[in-house]
Amino acid sequence: METESMETESKKKILLVDDDDGIQMFYGEELEDEGYQVIPALNGKQALEKFEDDPPDLVILDINMPDMTGLEVLRQMKNINADLPVILSSAYPDYKQDLSSWASEEYVVKSANMDELKAAVLRNLG
Repeated sequence: METESMETESKKKILLVDDDDGIQMFYGEELEDEGYQVIPALNGKQALEKFEDDPPDLVILDINMPDMTGLEVLRQMKNINADLPVILSSAYPDYKQDLSSWASEEYVVKSANMDELKAAVLRNLG
């Protein structure tokens, strides 16, 4: 029992914010297989609550969400912790041109191929 809790504590925590259950499940499983602890959030409000309650080591953040955009969430998170690495993840490459997205460390277009996202996570978590 103790070993399991110690192992969980030593894992890097990723806050995964996406309103799509399928993306949550797919990304979550892939990242957990890589040895990360994944904390899911289905919207911006939930993400900010989890961010404050249990600060993650990295955030993967969808842009198009119903309650508030990922760019709004990004701004609020960076106001609290400017050093927190955030990877924006969107199905739309157009947002890469939006100046608001430049506050993130990386911008990854959603894909069934996880190589780009996994490489971005590795670059930001070391």
